[in-house]
Amino acid sequence: MVPCPKCGKNVPYLEAFPPGRTDQCTHCGCDLRSCVACKHYDKAAYNECHEPSADRVVDKEKANFCEWFKFGPKQIGAGTTKEDMLEKAKSLFKK
Repeated sequence: MVPCPKCGKNVPYLEAFPPGRTDQCTHCGCDLRSCVACKHYDKAAYNECHEPSADRVVDKEKANFCEWFKFGPKQIGAGTTKEDMLEKAKSLFKK
């Protein structure tokens, strides 16, 4: 089970059987084969993707035909902002 990128509820897919282009979350209806649901997605990366060979996708929340798509949790640090990182660092020193 992997969490939906939009609502966070578990979606029954495995890495060996990724969602198809028309598959949607049963809870919120978002497209599951989209950039925001991919392991390579990162807002801080060039084209918001860690895969350098991937074609540019304009709407990251819509289904697409990317050949590099890997459904699942994002990479460590993916999509984190400077403010998120500062909050995490500050929380390390709280008692």
